[in-house]
Amino acid sequence: MKLMRRMARSVCGVLIMSVMMLSLPAPALAGMVGTGEVIAQQQQTLDRGQLLGALAQEDVRAQLVALGVNPDQAAARVAALSDEELQTLAAQMNDMPAGGSVLGVAVFIFLVLLATDILGFTDIFPFVKKTVH
Repeated sequence: MKLMRRMARSVCGVLIMSVMMLSLPAPALAGMVGTGEVIAQQQQTLDRGQLLGALAQEDVRAQLVALGVNPDQAAARVAALSDEELQTLAAQMNDMPAGGSVLGVAVFIFLVLLATDILGFTDIFPFVKKTVH
């Protein structure tokens, strides 16, 4: 019986210490976020949404299918674009005339996907010869 009381006191002591350690404040790391960083992040979100919106249009999807590109894979690739690629693609879309050429958008996306397939980042087109590294 005394052994049980001693073990219970030991366990209670450990539990009390654990609860006390959990109640200690943890150091918080905070820093200032610059306006430029917030604007850049919002612009990237806006550009990605604009590109995905263009890919969602039926005529663009039909043109991609005609070129042999799965629209879902194209959307996944747009979602995976780096910041620089996204910025370049969005800038080229913004430079197109209003109501612009859907064919131009589809061809440009096709060329981007073809380039990434040739470089080995994707495996979309069966006609691209892959080199074994």
